Amino acid sequence: MIVPTASTAADIAWNVRNGIVKAADVVEEHLARIADREPEIHAFNLVLADEARARAVVIDEVVSSGADAGPLAGVPIALKDNMCTRGIPTTCSSRILEGWRPPYDATVVTRLADAGAIVIGKTNLDEFAMGSSTENSAFGPTRNPHDTDRVPGGSSGGSAAAVAAGFAPLALGSDTGGSIRQPAALCGVVGMKPTYGMVSRFGLVAFASSLDQIGPFATNVADAALLVELISGHDPMDSTSIDRGPIDVTRSIDWGVAGIRVGRITDLPGGADPDVVDRLDDAFAALAAAGAEIVDVSVPAFAYGLTAYYLIAPAEASSNLARYDGVRYGLRVEAPDTNAMYFATRTEGFGDEVKRRIMLGTYALSAGYYDAYYGRALKVRRRFATDFAAAYERADVLLTPSSPSVAFELGAKSGDPLQMYLCDTYTIPSNLTGDPAISVPFGRGRFDLPVGVQVMAPALGETVMFRVAAELERSAR
Repeated sequence: MIVPTASTAADIAWNVRNGIVKAADVVEEHLARIADREPEIHAFNLVLADEARARAVVIDEVVSSGADAGPLAGVPIALKDNMCTRGIPTTCSSRILEGWRPPYDATVVTRLADAGAIVIGKTNLDEFAMGSSTENSAFGPTRNPHDTDRVPGGSSGGSAAAVAAGFAPLALGSDTGGSIRQPAALCGVVGMKPTYGMVSRFGLVAFASSLDQIGPFATNVADAALLVELISGHDPMDSTSIDRGPIDVTRSIDWGVAGIRVGRITDLPGGADPDVVDRLDDAFAALAAAGAEIVDVSVPAFAYGLTAYYLIAPAEASSNLARYDGVRYGLRVEAPDTNAMYFATRTEGFGDEVKRRIMLGTYALSAGYYDAYYGRALKVRRRFATDFAAAYERADVLLTPSSPSVAFELGAKSGDPLQMYLCDTYTIPSNLTGDPAISVPFGRGRFDLPVGVQVMAPALGETVMFRVAAELERSAR
């Protein structure tokens, strides 16, 4: 008989470490949930049932010996399938990586193992993390657990759906333009992007290297804080890693928001649905009632985020994805000569959205167009840094919607790339600046679906950001 486990990751770990619950029972409970709903949701590309059971046995033996099994002892966690796992397929939801099994673990995977966590599966995503709905996967779409006729968001939709469905209390995703925060909002969970460089990208398959960042999904703010603490900190294997220790946020999340200046952006781009705007207004009111000071700020560059991003990110993708040529690993389509093999492999191996972004990025980097497009986008990015720095002189954090709408129906935007790109309107700026941001569930919108509010903070401002996020969570109960 399986004893039901506690709902939060912190409680599960405490119970396992103290011998109250066995890690093996925790795993079996979550595998049972996966067996029940995974066929309709498709959160995973691969469920690691045997590996999770074997790992649970090891955790239980450590506990039985009297040793400490770690701060995430026995906690199941789902990994976005663009993080390398040694000997286990890593597909990026693309045919181009067919059959590839990495010879090493990503740094975050190693740190999770050191903390006692149990990887329960690799989650579905938009191919190479390019998308906002998890419909651009070679393995089919993921569905939103709240309404399986709707998308979970993207590109980390599988990780968000896994947490929302109770398949795992924690998950990791990657965020290049909102790919953690937007699906977190649509699935009604917490999703956080750390300061660029605070979490190692070693072993994360690259999309846009100056924008990519790994971060947590959780059912609550405290679990997200715990997870990001454990995976953060300097890594010599990542040249972009900040030379400082792990984030320290868990001890301060209950300090409240008295005296914190919360910025309302007066020139925030429009386009958000009325129900989302109403929840944002409610969030400002709740923080004011809790003692925060609401201040108006201006960020003129905000309106140019989409245009800058969709030149910079595709340009970097064009460079990063050039390595998939059918020669070294993954799919290879035989052809009469090398150039024909390159063409046939990439034609068959990449999906439409990936091809679209590679072509856009290659064009932006081409001779005669570099200065007009990519060079100009970099100047806009510099303007972003300046405008946000000015805003953070007046406010400690900024509040925006996480997504312009609640979860939309499958297929509703897949035929119109521009409409899909607009889903990232409010999340892209934090990637361009490298600053941290978090999405917190805050009430419901149309069709009784979750709405997420985004808390943005300056670089290395995670401590105050988590305090505000925790207050929003308390207010939403």
